[in-house]
Amino acid sequence: MTLAHFRFYEELNDFIAPARRKREFALRCARAATVKNAIESVGVPHTEVELILANGESVDFAYRVREGDRVSVYPMFEAFDVQPLLRVRAEALREPRFIADAQLGGLARLLRMLGFDTLYDNDTGDTAVRRCAAEEGRTILTRDRQLLICRDVTHGCYVHAQKPPQQLREVVDRLQLAGKAQPFSRCLCCNVVLEPVEKAQVLDRLPPAVAVRQTVFRRCAGCRRVYWPGDHYARMTAMLDGLMAEVSPDFIRAP
Repeated sequence: MTLAHFRFYEELNDFIAPARRKREFALRCARAATVKNAIESVGVPHTEVELILANGESVDFAYRVREGDRVSVYPMFEAFDVQPLLRVRAEALREPRFIADAQLGGLARLLRMLGFDTLYDNDTGDTAVRRCAAEEGRTILTRDRQLLICRDVTHGCYVHAQKPPQQLREVVDRLQLAGKAQPFSRCLCCNVVLEPVEKAQVLDRLPPAVAVRQTVFRRCAGCRRVYWPGDHYARMTAMLDGLMAEVSPDFIRAP
């Protein structure tokens, strides 16, 4: 066995035993164990990690833990650019394209409402989620730690909150998405970007009151649904503004 000392920072402490939180602790590892194995042995999914320092040097997940090592493990940095130090993956977890697992349909809909490319199908199993994330460069959103521990998962985010509004706040805050939001630009049902459309082209599909009062319309090129800024739009706008105001002043309000 190899004895090394580890310390986890910020929200990574939520995954580990209380006695080990926010302090350095000794960890016995199998000989030739990788630092990825060591990190996940204490309960932290590797997808939550952005920077690993072994004895002050940045290392990747394949680094072999050695006797007496002092290892510091960090989540995504919000205030500092650590790109020159990154070794754990080819690119940081900052690309706002997602795939949500079967437990997070409500969150997926809210992310689409903010304009983020978010795939979701409650019939999609973990294997298909992992394959899609790898092929399309998507970040997996899940409440299943075991899914994030899979070797072929490189980009993922464990969602702690249990209700969709709080989940949205958590994800936007952790991944710094507020400044990239484009509310009501994407279809809530099929995730396709909406296109402006003239009233005359959709007039036969509009309720009479809407045809009289509304002048601005958007249509989904996928499912052909038509959207307009009605009462439901106003309620959703108020809901999003209320959720997001406390996250960041950079949140883009819906027009």
